[in-house]
Amino acid sequence: MPEAPILVIRRLSKGFPGVRALAGVDFFLRRGEIHALMGENGAGKSTLIKVLTGVYPRDGGEILFEGRPFAAGSPHKAQEQGISTVYQEVNLVPNLSVAENLLLGRQPTRAGLIEGREMKRRAEAILKRLNLHVDVNQLLGDYSIAVQQMVAIGRALEFESKILILDEPTSSLDAGEVEQLFKVMRKLKAEGHAILFVTHFVEQVYAVSDRITVLRNGELVGEFETVRLPKVELISKLLGKALHDLERVATAKGEAPLSERVGEPVLRVQGLGKEGVLERFDLEIHAGEVLGLAGLLGSGRTELASLIFGIEKPDQGEVVVQGEKVRLNSPLRALQSGIGLCPEDRKSEGIIEDLSLRENIILALQVKQGWFRNIPRARQEEIAQRYIKVLDIRTPTAAQAIKNLSGGNQQKAIVARWLATQPSLLILDEPTRGIDVGAKAEIQKLIISLSDKGMAVLFISSELDEVLRCADRIAVLRDKAMVGKLSADQMDEQVIMRTIAHTDKVGAEPR
Repeated sequence: MPEAPILVIRRLSKGFPGVRALAGVDFFLRRGEIHALMGENGAGKSTLIKVLTGVYPRDGGEILFEGRPFAAGSPHKAQEQGISTVYQEVNLVPNLSVAENLLLGRQPTRAGLIEGREMKRRAEAILKRLNLHVDVNQLLGDYSIAVQQMVAIGRALEFESKILILDEPTSSLDAGEVEQLFKVMRKLKAEGHAILFVTHFVEQVYAVSDRITVLRNGELVGEFETVRLPKVELISKLLGKALHDLERVATAKGEAPLSERVGEPVLRVQGLGKEGVLERFDLEIHAGEVLGLAGLLGSGRTELASLIFGIEKPDQGEVVVQGEKVRLNSPLRALQSGIGLCPEDRKSEGIIEDLSLRENIILALQVKQGWFRNIPRARQEEIAQRYIKVLDIRTPTAAQAIKNLSGGNQQKAIVARWLATQPSLLILDEPTRGIDVGAKAEIQKLIISLSDKGMAVLFISSELDEVLRCADRIAVLRDKAMVGKLSADQMDEQVIMRTIAHTDKVGAEPR
């Protein structure tokens, strides 16, 4: 007879004003398994986790943990009882040491004083279980996100957690770091831990999970054994619609040559760079063109966008915007020159959580217009409603706090903010990171649509297939330098990877 699940959730319900987050959801988790929880943004994944760990009270249903009724009360109490969560944004203290983070609140003491040597020994023993060898006396903030996540997992082990929830743990990791995390997950699984793995990455689910639960619009779609569920069926269940939405969106551009579809240069950059940030580079983007930036994490893609938008001040080179030489030495100057930037980190650099959706949408336009020329409330509503409709932002009202929207809808709101300024060049830095398959397809279609209407788009993504799908040309970066420019007939995943790996800079400005 199979062992009883360690966690059983029955008919779980949770709502917020105007939003039904969970509607009678069932879920169960076994010891010694990796269970993937998937769904589009707004499907209810985060709400389920937050109800389970005591962030939110449930409206209905029941939770059984080890066969007994369970209500955490708070994340700390959930952890004390054996349920720990490691979030995408690591919830530790960066200005404390690794050892202090691992044992915070549980430090070994003698006569009221912390035993530093014993704390170091215990911290190293915890990390040894994860095959992680770092200086535990070093500040946590000095280490990469990958190491910080391992420390968060180590802290969960220190609490003798029986259930480990990993919420989008791979979003900011490179391929090698992802594989190291998977090795740790498999080791913990073999030790009998139950792991709930929340992710948007289909390939990763098939690489590491045993079962998959799919949610959609707050409801349970189904629970499946990973090996028995074809990828095509999984994507269909995630979307709840036909897969034609995921077909190559770039076909909308037609077969006309690039030279016939684009207009005059919107941006021309020559010898732009900043010592220690990015080597000098040349770049040209035309009206109606999508220029993709490809490269590994840390290659310089975001730094390039920051130099163009004036976040980083270049110490060399020149910039010409629509035929006029300009000094883009601040974001305000870039905004006034018709350039918009949707940043890589929408949480800390994009949305303002405590403002409404309407206020977030009109923010950049208000800055461009000047704070002493306040946009009338009726005009604000008109602008917000226009882009809510155009971008299909799912919200009960424009007055909804943006923090209550799903990640995909938050991303659309940031795009709406910049579209409201009517830019000639829109820079999109990882616009589809951390959002579901359906929202990702909608963003990609929007990129093509904007270029069709004559806007120049600089599109940055760590997913090569996405860059290939959307871009007319691609610039490749490696180690803070531009190492190649690929025209349409050169654009191929293998070519990009070879360009990244090549020891010499290749390619020329194609026109």
